[in-house]
Order: sequence, then C-alpha cells, then structure tokens
Amino acid sequence: MKNLIFISPNFPTNYWQFCRELKNNELNVLGIGDQAYDLLTPELKDSLTEYYMVDSLENEDAVYRAVAFFAFKYGRIDWLESNNEYWLERDARLRTDFNIKSGFQVKDIPRIKYKSKMKAYYEKAGIPTARYHLVVDMKGCLDFAEEVGYPIVAKPDNGVGASDTWRIESEEQLKEFYRRKIPHVPYIMEEYVYAEVNSYDAIIDSQGKPMFETGNISPISIMDIVNNQDNSIYYILKELSEDTRAAGRAVVKSFGVKSRFIHFEFFRLNRDQEGLGKKGDIVGLEVNMRPCGGFTPDMINFAHSTNVYKIWADMIAYDRSTVPVGEHAYCAFAGRRDGKNFVRSHEEIMDKYGDRMRMVERLPDVLSGAMGNQMYMAVFATNAELEEFYRDILDVWKEE
Repeated sequence: MKNLIFISPNFPTNYWQFCRELKNNELNVLGIGDQAYDLLTPELKDSLTEYYMVDSLENEDAVYRAVAFFAFKYGRIDWLESNNEYWLERDARLRTDFNIKSGFQVKDIPRIKYKSKMKAYYEKAGIPTARYHLVVDMKGCLDFAEEVGYPIVAKPDNGVGASDTWRIESEEQLKEFYRRKIPHVPYIMEEYVYAEVNSYDAIIDSQGKPMFETGNISPISIMDIVNNQDNSIYYILKELSEDTRAAGRAVVKSFGVKSRFIHFEFFRLNRDQEGLGKKGDIVGLEVNMRPCGGFTPDMINFAHSTNVYKIWADMIAYDRSTVPVGEHAYCAFAGRRDGKNFVRSHEEIMDKYGDRMRMVERLPDVLSGAMGNQMYMAVFATNAELEEFYRDILDVWKEE
C-alpha cells in the first residue's frame, strides 16, 4: 500500500476531497496540519489514515519531525503533497530530505518559483513573454521604465498570487514603490501587457501526458482586483481553445512536468503590442505547479460533469484516469465586494438563478482580498447567458 503525506489537508476547506479520493484508491493518507484533530470536519477525519498536529505549519522542525514519525511508523513515504503554492518550496525540501522521488526536489525550485527564471522555459516552448528587469537600484528601474514605457508592473520575483504587486504609472509612483518595497526581497519589473488572463489547467501523468485538460478566463486581473478592491470574476471554459491547449502542452514539455495538477497562466493580447504579438495572440505569464486556487477544482467539476479530485488521485494510484468526463458548460464565479451599492439584491439573484447555482457562500477573510466577500458559482450552456449573469451580479446603482 502506498503512503502519501498530505500537508494542510484542512485548508483550503475543499481539499479534504483530494484526501477522500486517495483513501478510496486504497492509499494510506497521512495528514499534517496545525488545526486540532477535534476541529477537523468529519469528512476529513474519515479520509485520513492518521493525522499529526503541529503547533504551526511554519515550524519547519515540527513538520520535519511529523514526516519522520510517519516514515518510522508506516515505512517508505511514496508521495508528499500540499497542492498549495505557499508550501511548494517546503514540500520540495521534505521530498529531498526523505528521498521521496515523486515530485519536485530542491534543485527544481528556482525554475518553477522565480518568475524571472520561468521566462527561459517559455522561450524554449516558443512562447513570448514580457520584457523584464530585476530590481537592483533606482537607476536601473528608471532606465527600464524609459525603455518600455509606463505602465509597468513590479512584484516579488518569488511571490504567491498577486501579493505586493504594483501597477506603476509614472516616475513618481516608481519612486514610491522603491521606497516602500520590502527590504531584501528580490523584485521583478515587467512591461505592462494589455490582455486578459487565460489559463491551462491539467492533470499530467508520469510520462508528461495530459490526463485531463481545461482552462479559465479572468477578464479582470487578480492584481487589479486586490489593488482596486474590485469585484472578482472568472469562468471555466466550456471548451478549451486549441491555441491555449497547444501552448499549455508545449510548456509542460519545456518544464518537464510529470505527475502533477497544474495551473499555467497566459496572456491573450487584446491589442497589438510591439515585441509580443498581434491582438488575440498568446503570451506567457507564469506557471503554477499546483491546482488553481480557491474553489476552482469544484468549478471544473461543475463545468465538465467530472471529478478532478478523483482524476488526481487516480494519477497517483494508477497513472491513468478511471473517471468519465460528461456534458460541458461554462462555470462562472462572481465575487461581490462588500460596501458596493448593487442594483440586484442577493434574494433577487437567487430568485433568478437559483436553479443554475452550484455554490453560494460567504468567503473567509483570507480569500476575500482576491475573491470578494460574497461568492456565487453557476453553470450556463451559452456565453450569452454567462454575460447576462455577470451583468446581473455586478451592476451597481450609479450616483446622480
């Protein structure tokens, strides 16, 4: 029987489903987390062979001892995963320390975590990326801004999501960024790309071949949602476009991805942009060697009448999928921000779309910055229905 350690199985709250499907595939599922066992949901408790609580998942020594305990009690650890961007580097250190071969090792981390180093692999795949500059001093920043023009984007070279991401419109804002950036953190600057974000989401087998593929579109960037305290919208595509599929597969090959659930991000240009391409072309943004965050796995399931938690667990247990994919639809996410004067009340939205809704929840504070406070998730057969839903959800009363 294979032994798999799942780091932080209780967060995000939907990740217990990965554990359930692993257990259904007859793996020993060994959880390590910082929540008391009695506070775990019954579904998660039922999905774990054993759980080891640490005082904090930030405590590397405590997590190391937990892995050592499981290795002593159950024998060789075959897999170790968190499926969480925040823990990818620590996951790699633990795999390296405990000789767990199924997954990224310490030596792999720079190319999959540093945005500047990803660019060479996009280039290898034949996909252009934005021009960039690694921040060293103010003169270099000013020279880069003069070269590419404003706006420019600055963010940590090794960052999670849109945290500490700056859209810089002028020399004054550039100097403000330089004064306020976090000391000793490497930053990357990039030319601004006029585009929407398209993703390639896939579960890849041990040979680097896709077992399942889909994608989503984010008309509003996470950077703008966080910085402007905007509403959040994105949707799972009914059918993945062939150019996104081809780009995703090329990047999988370039990075040598095997046995993972991935979320690769691309720009689709909404205007011609010198050095990058024509309107509609695909440009590389960044790779994420884990599932798309939040409730996106559930959205994928709703869009394609399938179960990606099970497909992922099948990849680990059998290196093939035993799960059918059914009827396709769009699955829309809308996250309303508190404090906005929306035209339609929650009750009116539910009256109109109740039969289409798949999840309706208040989002915890840890997710609300990027996703809004009140979440609606619904499925639609056509793009016209999808667009009407977004208008109804997001329309606000305009001041006289």
